[in-house]
Amino acid sequence: MTWTSAPTVRIALLDDHAVVRYGLAGRLSEEPDFQVVGMFATSREMMAALRVTPADLLLIDYSLGSNDIDGLNLIRALKVRFPDSKILVSSSHYNPATVALAMKAGARGFVGKSQELTELIQAIRTVSLGRVHLNNAMAAELSSMLSTEAAEGAPGDEPVSDSLAESNELSPREREVLRCCLDGMTVTQIGEKFARSVKTISGQKQSAFRKLGVRNDSELFKIQHQLKDL
Repeated sequence: MTWTSAPTVRIALLDDHAVVRYGLAGRLSEEPDFQVVGMFATSREMMAALRVTPADLLLIDYSLGSNDIDGLNLIRALKVRFPDSKILVSSSHYNPATVALAMKAGARGFVGKSQELTELIQAIRTVSLGRVHLNNAMAAELSSMLSTEAAEGAPGDEPVSDSLAESNELSPREREVLRCCLDGMTVTQIGEKFARSVKTISGQKQSAFRKLGVRNDSELFKIQHQLKDL
């Protein structure tokens, strides 16, 4: 019987922590069908290198340095510029809202950094074959969250939240709310400013947070440099 080896998967790594980059590269290089073709600390370095040395799979962290493009914007940019490369996210931001948005933006898989390396290796093989990778627990959480999102809403009032099945683009009112939040206004003050209920403003704020992949005001302020066009 003739044994045929699996095709080599060319992998490019992006993580702003050197220990993580070198640790992952060392472990992945032990797999006979993996070839790490590049390790990068910034998205700019990765994109420049990919124009010269393409990769089959881009293993990226969701959250990078404060002056770097990351998150949904990075996933979208990589998908547009390198459509032949499949995107796999590995991040400590491992919650259903962030995972759902990352997948909708173009990622083919998402692995939490708290998971075992065997999970990541399995994800790389699955995604490299053109399939989607999410572990069973996360897939179940996503399904539950989307069902809840679809059921929410206040009769006679504006929707409390937008379904993740809809567009990721911020609505004009969500942009208004975020601008006010970044100016230091509370939900009550924003409601008074626009003559909307606190419930409506809170819903619009949380919907915007989900679309941006942030969980609280502190995380919003960390990415405010990416929100100059609000």
